[in-house]
Amino acid sequence: MSTIQRIDRILSNMGYGTRKEVKKLISSGLVEIDGIIVKDSGQKAAVDSQEIKVGGKRVFYRDFIYIMMNKPKGVISSTEDRFNRTVIDLLSDEFKTFSPFPVGRLDKDTEGLLLLTNDGQLSHRLLSPQKHVPKTYMAKIAGRVSERDVEAFGRGIILEDGYKTMSSELEVLERGSISLVEVTIYEGKFHQVKRMFQAVGKEVVYLKRISMGELKLDEALEPGEYRELNEEEREILP
Repeated sequence: MSTIQRIDRILSNMGYGTRKEVKKLISSGLVEIDGIIVKDSGQKAAVDSQEIKVGGKRVFYRDFIYIMMNKPKGVISSTEDRFNRTVIDLLSDEFKTFSPFPVGRLDKDTEGLLLLTNDGQLSHRLLSPQKHVPKTYMAKIAGRVSERDVEAFGRGIILEDGYKTMSSELEVLERGSISLVEVTIYEGKFHQVKRMFQAVGKEVVYLKRISMGELKLDEALEPGEYRELNEEEREILP
């Protein structure tokens, strides 16, 4: 966004309402620029150098927002749904005003790292099939995961529909009746991790995404908690 814009456009982009709603807000005398009440919705302001207030509260303009969430089970990775709670429903109004959306999806019963943003270009870079951005999951598997399984994942798994996945990395952390593993994939087919294990005769009983590209889930975030990315994390985004 350029530095100087109409005040109604600035506030509309910040989620204060439609242009029509923002014009009513301005005409009511609730908007100030550098301490002066604005009544003209066409008044221009410099978002990087002038102080804008709405109802006495300062507006800090940002084009984009980047949120890390530890998605909990039972919540869907969507902006809206008639029957289910969505990841957007978990956000405070402060963040909802930016109209963020999830970058990719996690299954309803899958936990872990989910990035929410309003930066469409970033979403494209992370999800583009040509980019092969790695995604790492921690999973609990019913049954003993063998070295043969590890080798099969390395070669690529043929799914039930005949599609052969790209080579992936499977590391066994614990073997037993329930095995603990980490698996890294470089594409994002529907239910891919679950389908890969089904193809080798095993079932995923717990799945959590722990990283996407170089971005790692903050272990301090409990399921359902979220925070904005810090400067270092924003810099490692593609």
